[in-house]
Amino acid sequence: MTGVCGCCGALRPRYKRLVDNIFPEDPEDGLVKANMEKLTFYALSAPEKLDRIGAYLSERLSRDVARHRYGYVCIAMEALDQLLMACHCQSINLFVESFLKMVRKLLESDKPSLQILGTNSFVKFANIEEDTPSYHRSYDFFVSRFSEMCHSSFEDPDIRTKIRMAGIKGLQGVVRKTVNDELQANIWDPQHMDKIVPSLLFNLQSGERTESRSPSPLQASEKEKESPVELTERCFRELLGRAAYGNIKNAVTPVLMHLDNHSLWEGKTFAVRCFKIIMYSIQSQHSHLVIQQLLGHLDANSKNSATVRAGIVEVLLEAAAIAASGSVGEKSCSLRALLAGTSDVNINFWGDLSFYYSFCVCVCLCVGPTVLEVFNTLLRQLRLSVDYELTGSYDGSTNIGTKIIKAHEERQLQEAVIRTIGSFANTLPTYQRSEVMLFIMGKIPVPGIHPVLPSTGSGPEGTRMIQVMLLKSLVQVTAGFQTTNMLTALPSSFLEPLLSFSLTEDPEVRLLVLQILLGLIDRHDNRPKFSNISIITDISVLKLKVDKCSRQDNLFMKKHGQQLYRHIYLGCKEESSGQQHYETLFALLGLLSVELANEEVVVDLIRLALALQDLALSTDEGLPVFNRCAVHALAAAYLNLICQLTTVPAFCQHIHEVIEVRQKESPYLLPEDVFVDNPKLPSSLEKVEGDVLFLQSKITEVLGGSGYNTERLATPYVPQYTDEDRLSKRKSIGETISLQVEVESRNSPEKEERTPAEEITFETLKNAIVDSVGMEEQERERRRQVVEKFQKAPFEEIAAHCGARATLLQSKLNQIFEITIRPPPSPSGTISSGYGQSQSRSVPIYEMKFPDLCVY
Repeated sequence: MTGVCGCCGALRPRYKRLVDNIFPEDPEDGLVKANMEKLTFYALSAPEKLDRIGAYLSERLSRDVARHRYGYVCIAMEALDQLLMACHCQSINLFVESFLKMVRKLLESDKPSLQILGTNSFVKFANIEEDTPSYHRSYDFFVSRFSEMCHSSFEDPDIRTKIRMAGIKGLQGVVRKTVNDELQANIWDPQHMDKIVPSLLFNLQSGERTESRSPSPLQASEKEKESPVELTERCFRELLGRAAYGNIKNAVTPVLMHLDNHSLWEGKTFAVRCFKIIMYSIQSQHSHLVIQQLLGHLDANSKNSATVRAGIVEVLLEAAAIAASGSVGEKSCSLRALLAGTSDVNINFWGDLSFYYSFCVCVCLCVGPTVLEVFNTLLRQLRLSVDYELTGSYDGSTNIGTKIIKAHEERQLQEAVIRTIGSFANTLPTYQRSEVMLFIMGKIPVPGIHPVLPSTGSGPEGTRMIQVMLLKSLVQVTAGFQTTNMLTALPSSFLEPLLSFSLTEDPEVRLLVLQILLGLIDRHDNRPKFSNISIITDISVLKLKVDKCSRQDNLFMKKHGQQLYRHIYLGCKEESSGQQHYETLFALLGLLSVELANEEVVVDLIRLALALQDLALSTDEGLPVFNRCAVHALAAAYLNLICQLTTVPAFCQHIHEVIEVRQKESPYLLPEDVFVDNPKLPSSLEKVEGDVLFLQSKITEVLGGSGYNTERLATPYVPQYTDEDRLSKRKSIGETISLQVEVESRNSPEKEERTPAEEITFETLKNAIVDSVGMEEQERERRRQVVEKFQKAPFEEIAAHCGARATLLQSKLNQIFEITIRPPPSPSGTISSGYGQSQSRSVPIYEMKFPDLCVY
């Protein structure tokens, strides 16, 4: 009976008859739509039969694939797709198993058309949201197979492109199907990410090579929708956009490994593009995780070639800039809004536990370790690069087999690190940039105070190079620095160490310090207008932006003004100063005049300029002729600038008269003749006098008539020398610092004598310790004797001792009372006593003659 039922079609199960009816006699006619509708209606009416329908379709498809009847294969897959789209019952899981079995059968085929057909069906299935979860479904095969298709090397380029695009779409479908389903296998596991991410990057990289041989614009527009590069990038962005906090590391690590394995850091372009996609695709609050991974990867490659490290630094530059402009900026703004109470949400800020938790997370993201961690890693790489450049190898030796380092590549890396530091700092708010400046300043090595390089092979030259590199980093950080309160933005803990470096004999270090000061003071972009020293007859052409000096600026100059003047003066005394130094000093004087100047500051700056003229006239300093002429020219150019800023006609007239005389008689005292390629200078400056000099008395007179402080103007400026000046005057950066302590005599304010300097040596410190120990023992013995005396001495002796002390105290008090109670001396004079001694005469107050100034 069973055999009869199998042969007779009328006795076959209904679902099999319905499935058989959807297949036409000729496969080219396609799916029989009417019969397909009947099959769909039957599946919806009897969902318990859906798994059997799927199994039968799978059986027919396997048979057709084996018999190479590919037309019926396409019809079977189309039917499966329609059933999947229409049915969402609980028994769909069993049907899906049959469906995935058929898709797997197609993907295992060596026919590209069947692989693409199976991929398209899987993509349609991936877009369906299932109502019931599946506990046992696995997609490991599909991840492996789709990744393999992404690397297809088929001979025909068009078919190869189609296979690769099918693989990309398949991976996209796997991600969509599994990423949000907690019951599925975790797609973020390294075993899956190590296949998915490199496959996407391979196609992204291959697309860049083919774009260089792109066809005509018309052909490109026709194939634009089928571009593998765009599809890959879209899939990669979708993958990263779905990554949660704990999955970022697993998604980024394969990217780093791919760039390492294929040596893609050196080209920089592709690596930068990858991480731009990553940073713009992930959630903004997760950006710092990518930064941390890049920093760790940079440390891991610290002994790799300079080109690889430079590529990682360039990528870090782009990633950190995106993270700072997006994540940190948004978080800091929201934090400030929350702290200010400007949120639109009406909640109890500190009473709501959830808000408190969110607030803590926001604080961690705003002021977390990422900012300083970036700079710490970059500065460490800078130190290592300098060490590598000086030693010539990564392990400090030059043995056979050691990888020799190319110095020019290390210098390119150093420039890239410095550029990265500046670029990232420019995206930070003012308060964070101030912290970064303090952080970098604390890293600058000072012999004898801060540690030098960890390697012993670098020596003093390595210390100097590190100083130069870190100061260059500060130049980048301070570029475009904007603050309304200079006092808080530039604390003494930063300004004093910075100014101390301006006193070294290294001209490059001094120039970098001056450039840092220019970046800090320039808040209105006036710096380019003072780039060259020249005599400008009308400064209105400069279009300077001058604002009224604020109270904070006044306080800043009151606290640090004298320090700045002193370092400018001492900077002009350096024999190694060149044209750049004097131009930078002129720019610094000009910026102080337009950015931070009030009436008192203007007076001090004029006194400083006149003191520079006296410095150039003095022969005691031993300055070369060029330096003396340059100081004269600097003073003339600045007085020409400040006289026009003060707008006092008589002051301007005197300055212009002296400049005209110099143009006729002594042009080598003006900047136009000094700061040229081949200046024509005299052999000596012995006869600089008369009308070619600016007169302090004349300037005091004309400015006094305009309300300026004549007493202060008439006082010549004399810089105060401190221990800092002597410490900074070292012939080489590696010399030992000898500390000297000077003790000024304060007994009489009229005495200008100073005690000779006492040198602190080991013996001095040893004797001081021994003496202090001896004095403590003596004091302890004295106290013991006093206690013993009061315990054992008789009462009469103790009373006599206390009485003597009381008598001495009473006599001192009587002297004080006599002085204070004695009547004041008479303004009319004294009278003589019979013994020839003068005696004060007491006169009633109403008869006293007081000076006019004492009468109110």
